[in-house]
Order: sequence, then structure tokens, then C-alpha cells
Amino acid sequence: MIENNRGSRLIYEVTILFVIGIILTGIITYITESSLSDTSVREQTEARTSELGEEAVNAIREYPASNWLLSYWYTHADEMDIEYDAEYVTGTKTEVKCRTLEKRYPDVQLKYASQRDIEAMAPKDQRLYAEVVYSWLLTRFNQIKKATGIDYLFCVVAGDKYTSQFFIMSAAYPGAKRGLAADEAYPLGKVVEVDTDRQQAMQSARDNSSYLANAGEFADYYVWVGEADRDPVFIGLTVSVSDLYSIMSSRARRETLYAMLLQLFLCAICLILIYFVVLRPLKQVQESIRTYRVTKDSSSVTENLKDIKLQNEIGELSDDVTDLAVEMDDYVEKIKTISAEKERIGTELSLATKIQASMVPHIFPAFPERSEFDIYGTMDPAKEVGGDFYDFSLVDDDHLVVAIADVSGKGIPAALFMMASMIILKGAARNSDSPAEILRQTNEVICSNNQQEMFVTVWLGILELSTGKLKTANAGHEYPALSEGMGRPFKLMKSKHDFVIGGMPGMKYHESEMTLKPGAKLFIYTDGVTEAVREEGDMFGTDRVVDALNVDSGADPEHVLHNMRSAIDDFVKDAEQFDDMTMLCVEYKGK
Repeated sequence: MIENNRGSRLIYEVTILFVIGIILTGIITYITESSLSDTSVREQTEARTSELGEEAVNAIREYPASNWLLSYWYTHADEMDIEYDAEYVTGTKTEVKCRTLEKRYPDVQLKYASQRDIEAMAPKDQRLYAEVVYSWLLTRFNQIKKATGIDYLFCVVAGDKYTSQFFIMSAAYPGAKRGLAADEAYPLGKVVEVDTDRQQAMQSARDNSSYLANAGEFADYYVWVGEADRDPVFIGLTVSVSDLYSIMSSRARRETLYAMLLQLFLCAICLILIYFVVLRPLKQVQESIRTYRVTKDSSSVTENLKDIKLQNEIGELSDDVTDLAVEMDDYVEKIKTISAEKERIGTELSLATKIQASMVPHIFPAFPERSEFDIYGTMDPAKEVGGDFYDFSLVDDDHLVVAIADVSGKGIPAALFMMASMIILKGAARNSDSPAEILRQTNEVICSNNQQEMFVTVWLGILELSTGKLKTANAGHEYPALSEGMGRPFKLMKSKHDFVIGGMPGMKYHESEMTLKPGAKLFIYTDGVTEAVREEGDMFGTDRVVDALNVDSGADPEHVLHNMRSAIDDFVKDAEQFDDMTMLCVEYKGK
């Protein structure tokens, strides 16, 4: 029971201190963010919409006969010839109507005509006047919308106990389409059924002159203007409140920063407490360790630490250091045994290196009796054993199979996976003359029992010696380089890359075919060549691979590989080799 208290008391004390700090910070942060709630957004939104609503109302009230106009537009909507885009073109019908009225009533200033002046006009002129003012007012509404970026600005008459809205006018941007669809700017006379929230908003605006209703990321604001034929008329605005929420977020971050500063203050207090509770006893333990390093006397450590009686992890640490000092003498003896074991492992790794090297063809020339081709390969593991391999063999008198592969990872696991993959690949090559089918069979076998989830990239080619026809398949491997012979330069063969072997069962592999001319040479390699790195961090890369090959593109396969290795060594200089480096070159000489 005492041991449990010693093992948990320190973490309990530190946890309590930080929990208190976190709780205080959380409370302060919560209060700060709560102060920027929906009420703050509503107040700021109402201030903005109130200003815009007042401007829209004033735009209507500029006309002394505004009540008459609203009623006329409401009751004669079907009779009016409205020009909605009069502000964007010249020579409009509105201008013609305006000149007609000015000619007939020279003593009337149209923008300041009273209801008496209008009623003195002929009925058809009253309609012309209503049409002209409608275009002027719509122009003003459009200007307000454009200048403020408000989402919607409209004037409606609420009918049938606020269940519908009769659109007098709706502001729009230049060129906006007007029609009855929901995504179009509504024309005069459009009637829309409204939901309960908007009904209540208009009712509240009628009772209080204005009202702001929230609708998620948008807010609807209604201002009561007057009446048209005894039905209430409203100016409606819809604005996005996302910007205000962004402001709230910024303010919340600022308040959170204040809370974090407070938390730092609390942490400072905690650190002071930790110093006296933890660090001072730890200092005593540290001095005892340093004494032991000099004296190698475990009894002095026991004597120095016997005064530490803390019932927490520090007390346990004191006991552990005392035990450790006693055990160090035994450890020195064990080191000797470990060194001998390490030497044995080194001998076994050396043997493994030789075994792996013997798994791949290593006697050259490989087929001295065959004049149709020449081949040469090298394999240099980054560690004692590696995950690269190459292989070539004659499946019959007229077909040469060539393969190169790179297993994921390095060291012993990669080497074991490499040997298994090589055996499986060889077995599949005996059953098919299609590189794509060979890779498919190999993939299925490996995926059926790949608990370590390793994979291998493979390039495989089958060369028909009598014709030079070469069929290839590539499972995620590096692009080979090809020289067409006669001293022509090497170029990368960028054929289709398929998925790696062992990555996923059921994969299909594609096959490419070409015909090699006598003298053509094929250079294949693993990514240890292109990813050779020098101390500056630069990689050798495919461009340098091609350049090194073309230093002497007419060389035989052995000298092609020697030239490549010399170029890599000159590039990396003294930098350590981090990846297995395997290369293979085949020259097709033909009959």
C-alpha cells in the first residue's frame, strides 16, 4: 500500500495543479466567448441593416407622392410597362416617357410632384408617371445594393395576414435576369408565399417599425414603410452574417490569448512548487550518480541517498539509483559476454553476405558460348545484406529472361524477403512466356502470405534472341535506359508503371513490346543508383544516370556498369551509401 502511494503521489500532485489551471482557463475562455454570442452579432447586424433600411425608406420618401405611388404600383401592376434596366443604357423608354410628361406638364417637377399634381394628370399620364418613378426608384435600389454588397434589397406588400409577399421591386446587379424563378430578380407583381418566421418578422416590423430576424448565416431585416390599398408595405433586406461571425472568432482568439497568458502565470507558480518538491531531491540523486562515476563505489551512493524519504516517484528513483550502482559491477562482466556475441553475429552476417551474393548470377561472362548477347550485373548492398536482386536465365535456346527487383526496407528482413521473391519469380517464369503474367502470378503468391506487408518493385523482360523482340512489364520499378546501338545515346524508356508486387492481390500488369536492333544495349537498375546522395543533400538522379551512360555509349556491358559506378563514386565522394545499389546491362548482338 505504501509503495502505491509513493508511485502515484507525485503525478497526483502535479495533475491537481494543472487541472486547476486548465479549469480556470476554461472558465475564463468560456465567459469571454459567451460575451460574443448571438446577441452581439444581432446588435451589429441590426445597426448595419437599420442604416441601409433607412436609406431605402428615404429613397421612397423622396417622392412627395410616395403613398400614392405605392398604392398605384400595387393595384395596377398588370397594367404597367416597366423598364427594369433603365440605368444601364441610354435612349431608354423611361427617358422618352419623362420627356413626354415634361412636355405635357411643364409646370410640374416630376421628382417633386405631389399627389394633387398627379391626380390632375390624365389616367394614361398617371400610369406614365408611375412607370417613370418606378424606374428611377429601382435605379436607386440597385445603386444601394451595388455600393453596399447587400445580398437582397426589396420592397413588398404583405397580403392575406402576412402569409404572402407582393413584390413591388427587387434590386439586382447589372445584367441580372428578371423572372419568376427563385434564382432570378423578381419583377413587379411577383407573389411569394412566406414561411412562419417571415410572417412573424413582418408582423413584428409592423408593430415596432422595424425588426431583425436571424436565419442561420443570413439575417432578414424588415422596415415598415406605410400602406398600399390598406395593406402594409415593407422594405426588406437580407444580409450575410458570416463576416460578423469571423469577427467573433477573431475576438475569441484574442480573449483566448489572454487566458493563455493567465495559464502561463499559473504554470510559473506550479514550476516553483515543482522545484521544491521535485528538482531539489533530483539534484541530490544527480550528485550521487556523479560521485559513483568517479569513485565506482556503490556504498557511497547508498550512504548519500538514504536521507531521501519522499513517498513518490523521487523516492522510488532514489532506490533505483542505489540498486543500479550495485548492478553496474555485474554489468561490466556482461559487456564482455555481449562483445563476444556481437563478434559471432558479425561472422554470421559475413557468411550471409556471401550466401546472398551466390544467389544471383556472379560468374561472367555468363554464357560464353552464346554470341547473340552479352550481359553483366553488379549488386552492392548498403548493409551486410540487402533487398535488391537481379537475375537472368535462358528459358530455352531462343529466350532470355532478365529481371531486376528492389524490396522495401534494408538489412536481414529485406534479404529474406528478397530470396523468397526471387524464388517465386523464377518459378513463375518457368510457367509463362508473358512478363505481365509472370508478375501477376508472383504477386498473387506473395500476397497470399505477406504478414509483414512488405513489397518489391520488379522490372522483367523476355528477349527473343532470334528476332530481338523484347517484351517487358514494370511493377513500380525505375525506368530502364536503352541505346539503340551503333554508338547511339542512351534514353529512358518511360513505359507504363504498374503497382508493386506484394502491395495488393488481384492486380493486373501491362506488357510492352519492342524490337532491339543488333548493338542495342539495355541498362536497368534500382533506386539506389538514382537516389545516391552526396553530403550537400543532392541526389544523383536520372539525368546524371543518362549522362554517365552516354560518356561511352558504345562500351560493352561490363564497362557500362564500371563507368556508372565511377560516376556515382565521383558524385557522392565520401558520403555513406544509404541504399542497395544494383545494376544490370544487356547488349543484344543478334545472329
